[in-house]
This record gives sequence, C-alpha cells and structure tokens, in this order.
Amino acid sequence: MEKKTNFYPVILAGGRGTRFWPLSRKKRAKQLLALDGKETMIQQAVARLLPLAPVKKFWVITNEDSRPAILKQLPKLPKAQVLAEPMGRNTAPAIGLAAFLLLRENPDAVIGLFPSDHVIADEKRYCETLERGIEVASNGANIVVLGIRPNRAETGYGYIESGGLFQGEALHVRRFTEKPNAETAAEFVAAGNYFWNSGMFLWSARTLADALREHLPKTASILEQIAATFGTSKFAATFRRLYPKCENISVDYAVLEPRSAKGERASHIYCLPADFGWNDLGSWTALHEHHVAKSTPQEGNLVTSSGVFLLNARENYVHAPGKFVAALGVSDLVVVETADALLITTRHHAQDVGKVVKYLDEKKMSKLV
Repeated sequence: MEKKTNFYPVILAGGRGTRFWPLSRKKRAKQLLALDGKETMIQQAVARLLPLAPVKKFWVITNEDSRPAILKQLPKLPKAQVLAEPMGRNTAPAIGLAAFLLLRENPDAVIGLFPSDHVIADEKRYCETLERGIEVASNGANIVVLGIRPNRAETGYGYIESGGLFQGEALHVRRFTEKPNAETAAEFVAAGNYFWNSGMFLWSARTLADALREHLPKTASILEQIAATFGTSKFAATFRRLYPKCENISVDYAVLEPRSAKGERASHIYCLPADFGWNDLGSWTALHEHHVAKSTPQEGNLVTSSGVFLLNARENYVHAPGKFVAALGVSDLVVVETADALLITTRHHAQDVGKVVKYLDEKKMSKLV
C-alpha cells in the first residue's frame, strides 16, 4: 500500500472519556488507555494509519491535560504537531485549525479526521476504504464521510441518509440526523439506506477552509489568524488568546448539516460505506460486548484479576487487577476498581457513568477526576 503524498491524518484526542471512569481521568483519558490489547487507543489509531502516511504528517489536537502523555506514548510524532487547545471548543474549531495550518503548508493537502478512541477489526480493509475516500476527496470540493452499516436501532449515534450512487461505492448524502429516538432509529434501519456516522471524514484542506469561511465565518477568521503565526514565537500566545473566542460547535452542525441542506447533488458530500469491524467503545457495556464477541468467554464473564471463581454468574465485567475475584449468583454487573475508587453498576446503566464525573466535578472532588 503506497503512502499518499498529500494525505495528512488529523487525530482528535481532546475528550475525557467520562463513561470509562474510574479508569479514565483528566490526565489519563480514554484514548490513553489500553482497552483493546497492549497498545493504547491513540497508539492504535496512529499505527493503523501509518500505511497511508509517514509519521511526520500526523497531527493531533488534544488538551493540556493529555498532551504530556500523548507525547510520551507517541514519541515519533513531531512535538509541534501535537496541539493542546487552551479551551475545548468542540470539533469544528479543532479540525478547522488543522485545515488552515495545512493549507499554508501544502495547498493540495487532503485531511483525514479521525477520533482517537475507535476500534477497527480489519485494518487492511480500513486502509483500502480510506484510499478510495482520499481519491474522492482530492478530486474537487468533495467531503467524504465513512458510514457504518447499522446492525441495530442504536439511538446513541448520528445517522447518514444516503441517496444515489456517485462513483464506485461512494453514495450521495441527502442529510444527517443526530441521535434519533428509538422509533426513528428503527425506521432508519428498516429503510436500508441509512448509515451510522462514524465521525471519520476526508476533505481537502481547501474544501474545509472554504466551508468554514462560508458557514462559520467568525471562527474561520480567528483560526486563520492563529494559523498565520504557526512556527513563530507568537504562536503560543496567539493560540491561547484567540482560540477561546471560537464558537463552541461540532463540525457536523457547523459544516455538514448546512452543506447537506443544499441538496444531495449540490452539497458534494459523499458517504463511503465502511465494512471493517468498527466500534467506538462508548461505555463499559460496549467494551464488554466487544471482548465477548472476540473471545467468547465462559458464560459471557470478563474478569481482569489475579484469580477468579465464578458460580452461577453470567455476562459480568469485572476489572480488579491484582485481586482475587469471586462472583456468585450475579448477572450483568460492571465492577471496576482502582486504587482510589470503586464503580459498581449494571451493563444496562453503564451509559450513566458520566454522571458520576459530573457529580465529582460539582463537588470539586478533583483528585477523583
């Protein structure tokens, strides 16, 4: 597989991963954890893209809490290309800054936007899909989104409604819908032309910069000012002073929705169906399901411990390294122990773990977040 001359992977790594508390903390966010193997999530994200781009072309947008750990985990990345936002402003300013920076470096740059915490089962097919997407994105003012074929009526994802065939496997996009209710999600799945929005996009730096100038002009102007100082002594201060003035908005709301409103032929947004075993590991429940699908453990129990005894126990997830675990007559539990905290919930309620972090923030219990 050839490395693409003008391809620049941009990895967004600014989230806290609150639903993976108590393992995930401000300085050890979800993307810095090894949840699926020995490498951390962000290390895996970089490794699977290396067939397409040399490490010197990678950029990471993160925060001050995570940057030191990312530099340690990814020592080959140029330090100047691991940018820490002075304040979180959502995905539009983050990827927008990368667009204006790369437009100055290479007018033909094609950007791949990748979250830092996804799991990909078939990395060869993943790269092949991206190769096709890069080709579409580099040929005009096109935006490519990787769409995941839904296997259930999931309400936690955004959906892409596809239209007619564009070229190859790429489909025109009619519209984006954010996290529908259960009834609507079921209708989307039954319709057959809807995909989950993976959050992975391909576009030229010029296309994204122009789209931001059109749909988010105030923020675009700020980002251009910041980018103009990159590589100079003024960059850090300019970044710190101006970036918080950007609008706090996702790229989906800022660019994709207004652009798709132009109509499926005029928007130049295309969905590339992706079939490479994708999972965003959004909760302890999702992590449990992912590992059960891979390893089919006894009665669906996944236990990290120094020893274990199970009796009439089913579908439990227990993380207690260094401890002997005995689980008797319990089902569907999630138990996660760290040195200073213990989480006990059910697989059904694991989506609510973020509320614990919100409570700890409100009570200013900073040592636990």
